Amino acid sequence: MEPKVWRELGLKDEEYTRIETILKREPSPTELAMFSVEWSEHCGYPRSRKWLKLFPQTGKYETLVGEDAGGFVYDGLAIIFKMESHNHPSQVEPKQGAATGVGGIIRDIFTSGARPIALFDSLRFGRLNTPLNKYIFNGVIDGIQFYGNCVGVPTVGGEIYFDDAYAGNCLVNVMCLGVAPREKIARAYAKGPGNPIIYAGSKTGRDGIGGCSILASTVFEAAEIEKRPTVQVGDPFTEKCLIEATLESLATGVVVGVKDMGAAGLTCSSSEMAAAGGVGIDLDLDKIPLREAGMEPWEIMMSESQERMLLCVEKGKEDKVLKIFHKWGLDAVIVGEVIKDKKMLIKSKGKVICDAPTEELAKAPIYDMKFTKSEIRSSKFEVKGKNPNEKLLNLLSDPNIASKKWVYEQYDHMVQTNTAVLPGGDAAVLRVRGKNWGIAATTDCNGRYCQQDPYIGAQIAVAEAARNLVVTGAEPAAVTDCLNFGNPEKPDRFFQFKSCVEGIVDACKFFELPVVSGNVSFYNESPQGPILPTPTIGMVGIIKDIERRCTAPFKDNGDLIVLLGGNKEAEMPELDLDVELRVQKTCLEAIRAGIVRSAHDLSEGGLAVALAECAILSGKGAVMNISSNPPLNAGDHYLLFAETQSRIIMTISPDKIFSLSDVAMLYEVPCAIIGKVGGRSLVIMKNKKRLVNLPVNRLQKVYFSALPGLLKGK
Repeated sequence: MEPKVWRELGLKDEEYTRIETILKREPSPTELAMFSVEWSEHCGYPRSRKWLKLFPQTGKYETLVGEDAGGFVYDGLAIIFKMESHNHPSQVEPKQGAATGVGGIIRDIFTSGARPIALFDSLRFGRLNTPLNKYIFNGVIDGIQFYGNCVGVPTVGGEIYFDDAYAGNCLVNVMCLGVAPREKIARAYAKGPGNPIIYAGSKTGRDGIGGCSILASTVFEAAEIEKRPTVQVGDPFTEKCLIEATLESLATGVVVGVKDMGAAGLTCSSSEMAAAGGVGIDLDLDKIPLREAGMEPWEIMMSESQERMLLCVEKGKEDKVLKIFHKWGLDAVIVGEVIKDKKMLIKSKGKVICDAPTEELAKAPIYDMKFTKSEIRSSKFEVKGKNPNEKLLNLLSDPNIASKKWVYEQYDHMVQTNTAVLPGGDAAVLRVRGKNWGIAATTDCNGRYCQQDPYIGAQIAVAEAARNLVVTGAEPAAVTDCLNFGNPEKPDRFFQFKSCVEGIVDACKFFELPVVSGNVSFYNESPQGPILPTPTIGMVGIIKDIERRCTAPFKDNGDLIVLLGGNKEAEMPELDLDVELRVQKTCLEAIRAGIVRSAHDLSEGGLAVALAECAILSGKGAVMNISSNPPLNAGDHYLLFAETQSRIIMTISPDKIFSLSDVAMLYEVPCAIIGKVGGRSLVIMKNKKRLVNLPVNRLQKVYFSALPGLLKGK
């Protein structure tokens, strides 16, 4: 076999030698293809797995750390969630790349036995100043709304950032959340020699071949457009049928294990199910339903055609499962059986084309990567504008802060009718049918912070995600992550990854948050350079009384505006985990006690932007006088726009001030009355000088029109 063969599949020379050692012979083309996808960075995590073991997996509630997704248990229900990336496919084919990212993460949830109830999208693009960047942005949004709306799972939250660092490599991170009775959770393994293996769902085609190895596990070169054939094609209507058929099959009690065919397709699902169960699988490729004629065995095993499942079923009871999938109009056929020998035994046209040990195939080698501290770029805190009014308007028109309504109004966020807090706030809130409690969820990460200081930046992502939940009245419960970085073979890139992981680990341990699932996406760079290090955090929490959920908009004229936390002048945002936790506990306890009317965390753009957002979303003005409050003793520029962490804006009725003060004193948190809701303008004064004085309707116009204006070229 010529070296170019395995190199084109993404394998290194030493990896090929290792495969020969495992097999004690030269691999067949099918075996080589299977090892190449299973050992790819996207599937096997050979360069990251060592560090992922550091994540805490226990927290306040019983945790479920599964094969395809994880979660926690509350009130007898398993809340299952996971986030994954579909970055490279979305860069070369935006609509289908994003659509199949949605489809793939939904399958991870319902193969766990949970019904998907919500989707979240954390997206990064180049600035909207070129036709290509606009094309990618529009295509990704189109793909998300196309698949999510058709499949019937509401897209209720997420985030979008724009930066030149993402121009050659966008990020499409998708999180899905589902619920199931604790005892109904399914496993992704095969067990019981003689038990049949069932293929169910769509037919297999040539789309997506090499998606996980050739596309996702290498950096982009100039001719990235040539990688379009490695992008999968999605069918959300088939996926809807697959959801119902799979959950109905699991309800029969005869399914031993189930796994979706995502990255690496049939190779991944079969070999990993076998390895997880400590068994082998005998597979007959002649029985695989094919969409295209003349497919080679290695193509069948590598294909990443969408909407496909693999099930291990109790022997003699397979007809129950087959009938269910056929009822839903889906292909379903027995393609093999469980064997005692721990190997993948695959036949095609009567010949054995693969005889490989499952454990070695399913577990990629672990590499110790070199890392060198990357140079931290100094950050000059600067907001453009001649005066505070102009600076605030410029910030509100920045697409990283401006309203994303143009995006989320394309999503069906009310299907299933569980959405209690709509998109556009700090976090989404979902009802749970038959329960008086609810679920809050969010995604968060600021790549610029992580570029400046990977360790602190990653901790800020965890802290802010938790703060986003707390201001709705939710107690943070568990975390998933999607770790997006450049080429891990470059020591400075790997240092960023390592430091971000360490930051997440320490923050999650401090907050007692288990990391129950996640994804690593390396090689996110192009000829233009690497992306910003972006360890996206997905976090889920519990609102113990859904009727006391809180939102960001101001509520009533005359309400007092209170700032929890203080101000601090610093070029780079800093984080004190102890202060952060005390601020969050104060806010959460006050909301649960019925003291708080509205709450909104401070993040990008600082105090002025947070106040403006509360005014914009409510249509109500406010007057602030911040001259006499020691926590705000800073220069005007920092006072208004500094992105100091661990701060929350709340409004309360005047008669609740002593109740709030008692809670704040208990946790030793600065608590200052800074203003009152009322009027038609946002006014911020210091020492009787008006720093900001802007009509709310003008703020609204700037905030809501910025993104549509950029897309139109205005």
